[in-house]
Amino acid sequence: MEIEIKIEPGRLLPKIIIVTGKVNKDTEALVDMISRSESEPELICGFKNDVMSILEPGEISRIYSEGRKITAVTQDGEYVLKKRLFEIEELLEQSKFARISNSEIINLKKVKHFDLSFRGTICVKMNDGSVTYVSRRYVSKIKTILGV
Repeated sequence: MEIEIKIEPGRLLPKIIIVTGKVNKDTEALVDMISRSESEPELICGFKNDVMSILEPGEISRIYSEGRKITAVTQDGEYVLKKRLFEIEELLEQSKFARISNSEIINLKKVKHFDLSFRGTICVKMNDGSVTYVSRRYVSKIKTILGV
């Protein structure tokens, strides 16, 4: 990748131009990263015992919904989130987090292993010992992410 910076004294706002032979995942990730950095970063705040904490995305192993409650699981415990699951999904890096069902997102960096022996689904064992499953609807997406 080549990077070029051009100084224009009269310019008030930066202008970014991406020159490429074709649009691929790397190009899309770059555009996504630049787009996110332009806006104020949104925080993921979780509540535990009436105390609000700011959660670092890298420390979250999974986020799931149960009824109308959204819960983030970290090594420090479970936190209730006030945002909806799709809003949280938009805040997370797509290269590190994956939606595995309509009600759950996992941190791929916190996965111990994927068990593909189950018929029609995938069993996911997390580093913390918890087990969850990829719904049938998301199996092909996860296999694509894993390169299987």
